[in-house]
Amino acid sequence: MIKSLIMAFSTYSRVPMPKVKWDKKYMKYIMCFFPFIGVFIGGVEFAVIYFIKMYFGNISILALSAIMTVLPILITGGIHMDGYMDTVDAKSSYKPKEEKLKILKDPHAGAFAIIYGIVYFLLYFAFAYELIKGDIIVKQYAIYAVGFVFSRILSGLSVMTFPKAKKDGMLASAKEMSDNKSKPVLFVELFVCVIAFLCIDIVMGAAVVAVGFIVLAYYYVMSQKTFGGVTGDLAGYFLQLCELGVIIVTSLIM
Repeated sequence: MIKSLIMAFSTYSRVPMPKVKWDKKYMKYIMCFFPFIGVFIGGVEFAVIYFIKMYFGNISILALSAIMTVLPILITGGIHMDGYMDTVDAKSSYKPKEEKLKILKDPHAGAFAIIYGIVYFLLYFAFAYELIKGDIIVKQYAIYAVGFVFSRILSGLSVMTFPKAKKDGMLASAKEMSDNKSKPVLFVELFVCVIAFLCIDIVMGAAVVAVGFIVLAYYYVMSQKTFGGVTGDLAGYFLQLCELGVIIVTSLIM
């Protein structure tokens, strides 16, 4: 299991990990450990927000908001943001499904990818500012941090359950290599995550959960209608939208 955890971090983050042999025996459990990357990111974000606000008051809120915005990208290496940008590029092309799927594979960034990438970062930065501009509110920061786990649990479940648009690619490989025990484990992780939200703050937690499932429903309908199923890029697109939804909710509900 430790090897599966290392493989998950090696695949979906840039956190330094020991080298292990990539054996299918261990690869099939990667999705179970995908949310653990969210635990790491959320922990880093919470610590940075709390300790900078508590002990480094000379650092501006603008600077801290920028740090909050870029840290998840630096930790993941931008793998999910890449999927987001590829997806918006393909969606904006208004071409047939087959051509949209080809655009997802294109390594070049189109105009719409750049435009919507900028829009995403501006929105994230703005709501990060709203989240931290006032006094220290630990429960807000905690729910925001748990949101990184929540988004990865839902993304992992979509990989395991939603119809695929292609028979190849990272998502197809992950689904084929995942053991049939991975799905129940993800559902248990989802249950624990929802309970954690509600224990921290029942109103804010319920709002975050609702937004997450609304984004998930949109993701399912859009992926089936526009692409004929989900892909690795689309899973990244959903994860980024879910995290944006989490920070918007946590910054607006106090």
